Amino acid sequence: MSDVDIDPTPGTARKSPRLGVIGSCNVDLVVRCRDLPRPGETIIGEDLRRLPGGKGANQAAAASHLGADVSFIGCVGSDSDGDWLIESLRNHGVQDDLVKRALRPTGTAFIIVDDLGENEIVVTPGANEELIISDIDLLQFDVVLAQLEISGAIIEEAACRSNSFILNIAPATAVKQETLESCSVVIANELEANAVDLNSLGHCIVTLGAKGAVHYRYGREIARAQAPIVDAVDTVGAGDVFCAAYAIEFARGSSPEQALRFSVTAGALATLSNGAQGALPSQSEVQGRLARENSIKVKPRFHIQSRGELC
Repeated sequence: MSDVDIDPTPGTARKSPRLGVIGSCNVDLVVRCRDLPRPGETIIGEDLRRLPGGKGANQAAAASHLGADVSFIGCVGSDSDGDWLIESLRNHGVQDDLVKRALRPTGTAFIIVDDLGENEIVVTPGANEELIISDIDLLQFDVVLAQLEISGAIIEEAACRSNSFILNIAPATAVKQETLESCSVVIANELEANAVDLNSLGHCIVTLGAKGAVHYRYGREIARAQAPIVDAVDTVGAGDVFCAAYAIEFARGSSPEQALRFSVTAGALATLSNGAQGALPSQSEVQGRLARENSIKVKPRFHIQSRGELC
């Protein structure tokens, strides 16, 4: 699957892709403070906020807002937190019939966010570690998207059983080389990308935060997009929105440049409100921002660069 090409396909660019998102589903406990604490330091923060989160659930919710037909595949506890998170998924338009329940407590993330929007996160997985997917038909999806807040065995199984498998290697965790090479696309931030051999990956997207993202094919840059300038409020979840947007554009057959432009714009718009699921842009909002960027006559904020073959 690493040799899957990413090309525009006439007549299919705007279809609603069928997306399966495998991953974590957590309760996010968020506190804002002026500065992130140093080791051994106690600081005073604002009131604690309780929000739906988990990288898998975040990406599923984001993909639904961006126009995909989304099923979430995850596991929550048989507790009130689990009930609340499933209801939240439904409210975002995500299908929840493939969500499992376990006796372990629902996963929880403890998040500190400073005045600059930077964050520190500790996750206790709980029920997420009880997920099994052996009874789920992954071939029903155009694309399966996953992250690394679930077990490596689940990732390996999903990579083998999917039509097209996109893996966001976050948080940074060791993944077998053969699993990475079987992915249609691997998505990583700058730090995560240092842990993989880009030359061995057919398609790898490296996100650069406010600087945008780059698409590599077997270690060679083939496309780049700069993110639009925004006044970020909270960067939590921006990477998840990027991944969801990219999976959708991949499923639609968009070109590398189109996919990156759409995804970096979606990720930037996701920073305009608090919480991982607090500012999930719609497809029309992203397209509207892209249209405004394109209409600016001065130096554009996006700079797209292509070298050599695209695919």
